[in-house]
Amino acid sequence: MANKFLDAITDREILVISHFDTDGITSATIMIKTLKKLDKRFSVKIVKRVEEETFLNLPQDKVIIFLDLASGSLDYLSKLDLKNIFILDHHEIFQAVPEGMNIVNPQLNGKEKISASSLTYLFCRHLSEDKELAKLAILGMIGDCMEKSIDKLNNLIINDGEVKKRRGLLIYPSTRPLNRTLEYCSDPYIPEVTGNAQGVIQLLRDVGLSPANGKYKSLIELDDEEMSKLVTAILLKNPKAKNKEIIGDIFLIKFFNKLEDARELSAMINACSRLGESETAIQFCMESQKAKKKAELMHTKYKQVIISGLKSANESEKVEGAGFVIINAKDKINDTVIGTIASILSNSSIYEEGTVIITMAYYDDKIKVSARAVGKTDRNLRELLSSVIAQTGGEIGGHEFAAGCMIKQEKESEFIEILKKSFEIELVKI
Repeated sequence: MANKFLDAITDREILVISHFDTDGITSATIMIKTLKKLDKRFSVKIVKRVEEETFLNLPQDKVIIFLDLASGSLDYLSKLDLKNIFILDHHEIFQAVPEGMNIVNPQLNGKEKISASSLTYLFCRHLSEDKELAKLAILGMIGDCMEKSIDKLNNLIINDGEVKKRRGLLIYPSTRPLNRTLEYCSDPYIPEVTGNAQGVIQLLRDVGLSPANGKYKSLIELDDEEMSKLVTAILLKNPKAKNKEIIGDIFLIKFFNKLEDARELSAMINACSRLGESETAIQFCMESQKAKKKAELMHTKYKQVIISGLKSANESEKVEGAGFVIINAKDKINDTVIGTIASILSNSSIYEEGTVIITMAYYDDKIKVSARAVGKTDRNLRELLSSVIAQTGGEIGGHEFAAGCMIKQEKESEFIEILKKSFEIELVKI
């Protein structure tokens, strides 16, 4: 496929269309750096989601490559009279792949767990050998929470990226003072600590950690005994959290000529895009010092937005039943963070394991819907939303355990009612 792409771009300009989350941004940056190295003419478009408007007026004279999206739009793409379309994506495919479609997707080959950025890195390694790009693939991998199940292919990329690893508590940034890290920690969500400066100080006091010269240690500076006490204290605050879920490998990557916590870098990229600064996110990935300063401000603002969003979610209208909760935030939470709120709640101790959390937020005349499951569940969330969308209309995307859709605001009540009935029917079947 890489050779076919090389042939296609010999005398044509390229249009790169990528998703706006960390995985999509790092995918785009890997492709940008590769095309620059090949001295090719290209333009880049970053999108929140694939909608019908995304495909309108796509240029006939350019090679178009979709990154981290478009696997759910194969039927639509097949109707367009475009000869040179390439797709590098890892999302589920529910349509037949049209003949002649140039697509690289692990769903077509054993459903291997790999991020779009990792796919893009492996693809670009065939175009231009550059292992320096591996660290961007790792940031995308972490952005899509795939670092917890490292297989042979992902391990190859991690080795290319020259990552340093340390076993410890999976909160970030691991390189910053612990009090600030804990205050803005949302994954895992720590009751009475997350968003509570006084609660943080009390927790650290209980653990026996105090500041030296007015400054607390960072996570990676803790010794084994201090780390163990901190983990125990957090588990006491959140007893439903399992040790294996909050303990893991801390990835340290050389970025801006110093070792940085990969989770923080990934979160900064995500923050920029979700606050409407995708260009800053790409420049940050390019290691621009100017973009770094802006990204740090964006990240601080984003953490405040998340804390505020969690409070709004708690206060929002809810429809609850056996094994599900629908949180309708309406215009109280931005559509770009509603999925993040759902993810955080699914990792908290608020809801029982197996509960499906549905969050909803207004976006123009539409509603962004996100679905997440607490712990393990047999439910396929994408299929669940698809069955409702079939009746209300809308657009669907995502994975089996993390899915989303977009519906018209006028369908709000109908969507909630059908979704509620779907859960109740499912319960009767069980």
